[in-house]
Amino acid sequence: MTGGLPPDLAGLRPLLDHIPGRVIVLGPDRRYLYVNREFLDFFNLREDEAVGRHMAEVMGEEIHRTFEPVAEKLFHGEPQRWEGWIDYPTQGRHYLQQHLMPYAPDGGAVRAVIAFGRDLTELKLHELELATRVQELQASEALKSAIVDHALAALISTDGQGRIVEFNPSAEAMFQRRRADVLGQRVSEVVMPERFRVPHEEGMARVQAGGEPRLLGRRVQLHALRADGSEFPIEMVLWRTDVHGAVRYTASLMDMTEVQQANREIERQREALRQSEKLTAMGSLLAGVAHELNNPLAIVMGRASLLEERCEDHPQLRADAQRIREAAERCGRIVRTFLNMARSRPSQRAPVSLNEMVRAATDMLQYGYRTHGIELELALGGALPPVIADTDEIGQVVMNLLVNAQQALAGREGPRRVRIQSGLEPRRETREPRVWLRVEDNGSGVPADLRAHVFDAYFTTKPEGIGTGLGLAVSRSLARAHGGELVLEAHSTLGGACFRLSLPISGEAAPDTAPGELHASPGTSPQSRVLVVDDEPELAALMREMLEGAGYEVATAESGAVALEMLELARFDAIVSDLRMPDMDGAALWREVSTRQPHLARSMLFVTGDTLSPDARGFLRSAHCDSLDKPFSRADLLAKVAALFG
Repeated sequence: MTGGLPPDLAGLRPLLDHIPGRVIVLGPDRRYLYVNREFLDFFNLREDEAVGRHMAEVMGEEIHRTFEPVAEKLFHGEPQRWEGWIDYPTQGRHYLQQHLMPYAPDGGAVRAVIAFGRDLTELKLHELELATRVQELQASEALKSAIVDHALAALISTDGQGRIVEFNPSAEAMFQRRRADVLGQRVSEVVMPERFRVPHEEGMARVQAGGEPRLLGRRVQLHALRADGSEFPIEMVLWRTDVHGAVRYTASLMDMTEVQQANREIERQREALRQSEKLTAMGSLLAGVAHELNNPLAIVMGRASLLEERCEDHPQLRADAQRIREAAERCGRIVRTFLNMARSRPSQRAPVSLNEMVRAATDMLQYGYRTHGIELELALGGALPPVIADTDEIGQVVMNLLVNAQQALAGREGPRRVRIQSGLEPRRETREPRVWLRVEDNGSGVPADLRAHVFDAYFTTKPEGIGTGLGLAVSRSLARAHGGELVLEAHSTLGGACFRLSLPISGEAAPDTAPGELHASPGTSPQSRVLVVDDEPELAALMREMLEGAGYEVATAESGAVALEMLELARFDAIVSDLRMPDMDGAALWREVSTRQPHLARSMLFVTGDTLSPDARGFLRSAHCDSLDKPFSRADLLAKVAALFG
């Protein structure tokens, strides 16, 4: 039976019936003239259910609409090739590759279209699965590479013979060697001091002979060798990996130089008891407090000085301005005192107010108390006489007591309270009058069996990492050095610990020193141009007003980047810059100026409230630049600027 095949194609039917692909012959009316066995089996049809029927009846209207534009081209004599996914109404989604040929045997009009289709669904699904697996593998490799390349630890991998196959960027930085230069070399010759190479090679030989590795999975400390021949301590963890039958050994290495230096520094600080405890009590506070507090203090003090000058004809206003200035100067002295406490210097005794030291300490710790939910109650006695004492040393005792009280309440649930009281003991026959200070909290107190040891050096009831066990020992030593005493009282009205400091008194308070003269130093040129750089506009405006009053021509910039732009547009003879600023700080500005205008870099003054910072000290020392601590008076500023032109 030839069905509807054109007569000249009828002889091909046996061949077409057995082609391993779907074959159809479609007439101009879109009716099937022929379909082969593969087609019928795929659609589960009999021949009479397909041959002679319209394509839309067999394949569905949706597929017919999709095919129609292709059919138009075919019946105009244009062969077509098509490949893609088809959604069959009953057979589901399949991937088909088709070759469609117009049939025009006499060179006239196209009488039929012959289509050969291959179902590549299974192959395509395998291909997509393979592509997904390849993509996952690539992502996995990229992730592993990212981990290795960005690991903080140095990672070195070797083959079973000890030759380097991987050397990550951290290893390059640690050993000062390029990855390309060390690949393929023996790891012992690259990173090991010579005295360790023979034992390493012997260990490798023992493992290759079937011996048990001794270092796998253990954290060990060794010495390694940099490219310049210097040795340094490392900590190493070694593990083994089998990759397609090949052995790989990978070592994770950490440079222990800084850790060991830190340990030595800790030991050194233990020898300097007083200095160590100062840094323990205040180290986390000084830098931030000094900078943040000194900025507004500098503004208050400077503006008050200018206001004091302008009120010559108004005694009452001048007196008010003077009080503001003196209060700001007192705040500045408190901040400077705590900065000085962290610097070693000989003891200096003078009349000091115990209440003022308490207020300064509570001001310093107010933020920490507030954030820890601690209620601070002050009950200070009035009109206490001054004490002849070293302000730093007694200030340290007061600070230690307040910090101890704060730490004692760290784990307490419910209300947290600290009460500070002061007063005057009456004169006794055997000793002079004394002032006293009591600090108590509502914490858990000190157990009875430990009360006798609280003043022992290195004894502490605090958790590990909090305190050194030196605070109370140092505080009692300083109190006794002043003829006083520090004791733990037996009872506390708040229910926790209560410490009482008592000090003998002597002398009167020294009068405050008068403010310096407000004029420029000799040698100042009225034409000298100064650029003031500060991210705090009020402080920049204050310095500008002070300098302009002394005859300088002044411009201001709110950042280091703006300052550089101004330097390109105008000439300046000196720069006064804040040291700590966002984005470009004073140090970065100095480096840029050194490159662009080296002569001007030698005429830079840095204003800072953070000279205690090692970074600040190191920069100022290396740059050979002067600094001005906040808060400062007008006289201080003018003297420092005048020195730039000296």
